Amino acid sequence: MRGFLLLAARILVSAALLYFAFRGINFAAIQSRLSQISVGWFLLAVLATVFQIFLGALRWREISARCSAPLETGQALRYNMIGAFFNQTLPSTIGGDAMRLWLVRQTGAGWRSATYSVLVDRTIGLIALALIVVVSLPWSYDLIANARGRLALLLVDIGAISAGLGFLVLGMLPWPWLKTFWPLRHIHACSVIANQVIFNRSSGPKVAVLSLLIHVMAVVIAWCAVRSIAAPAAFEQLFMLIPPIMLITMLPISIAGWGVREATMMVAFGYAGLAQTDGTVVSLLFGASSFVVGAIGGLVWVLSAEKSYSPADGENAD
Repeated sequence: MRGFLLLAARILVSAALLYFAFRGINFAAIQSRLSQISVGWFLLAVLATVFQIFLGALRWREISARCSAPLETGQALRYNMIGAFFNQTLPSTIGGDAMRLWLVRQTGAGWRSATYSVLVDRTIGLIALALIVVVSLPWSYDLIANARGRLALLLVDIGAISAGLGFLVLGMLPWPWLKTFWPLRHIHACSVIANQVIFNRSSGPKVAVLSLLIHVMAVVIAWCAVRSIAAPAAFEQLFMLIPPIMLITMLPISIAGWGVREATMMVAFGYAGLAQTDGTVVSLLFGASSFVVGAIGGLVWVLSAEKSYSPADGENAD
C-alpha cells in the first residue's frame, strides 16, 4: 500500500509540474513548433541517447570490476538498455537502477557487490555533473542575467558538489566506528570504492573521460532537439543550461523526470533570454527520445534470458 501511495504521489507531482510548465504557454506556438519537427534530427537525438547509454555501460564496466561484480561490455550495455526501459515507468532513475542491481545479482554476484556497483556508478556520475556545472559557472553567469536564476544555479550546484565531495571524503576517514553502524558502513564502503576508482592511474582517467562524455551527450541530445525545431539556441548556450537541468531532473520526485524536466527547462530558457515555449518543446523531445530508447530497452528485456529467471534459482547468500 505504501509503495502504491508513493507511486501515486510521484504521478501527481509529474502532473502538477507538467501543468506548471504548460500554464501560460501558447499552445498554438507549441503546435507550430511540433509541426516543424525534422525527423532526421530527432532520430539523431535517439541515436545520441543510445550512444550515451553505451558510454555509461563502459563506465559501469570499470566500476563493477572494483566491486567484485565484473561485467562484459555487451552485458553492461544490455543491462543499461533494460534499465532505460524501467526508468520510463518508475521515479527518476530509481527504477532503472533497481533493475540493473537485480540483473547484476543474477550473474552470481552478491547483493552487496551488485548494489555497490550501481550506487558508485550513480554517485560518480553525479559528482562529474556537479563539477561540470562548477567549472562552467563563470560563463553561466554571463548567460543568465536574472538574479534569481543565478542564485538557484548556485544553490543547486553547492548542494550537489558538497554532497559529492562529502561522500568522497567519508571514504578517506580512518575512524573505525564508520564501519559499525548500518547503513553508514555501506556508504563508507561505497565511498572507499569510489576513491579507488577515481584516483587509480588506470581506471581514473577512463572513468573521468567517460563521465564527461556522458554529460556532453546530454547536451548533444538537447541540441538535436533544438535543431529539429530550428530553435535559436546555440550549442554553447545549451552547454551552460543542460547540466544544471540534469542535476535537478535526477531528483526522485516524478516519473522518469517528466514534469521536473519540462518546468526546469522552461524556466532555464527564460532566464537565458530564450523562448520558454522552445524550452518546453525541447524538453518534450528530449523526453521523447528517452522514451523511444526505453521502448527499445523494453524489447531487449522481453527477449533477454534474465526475464525468465526465478529468484528461487541459485539463491546465494552474501
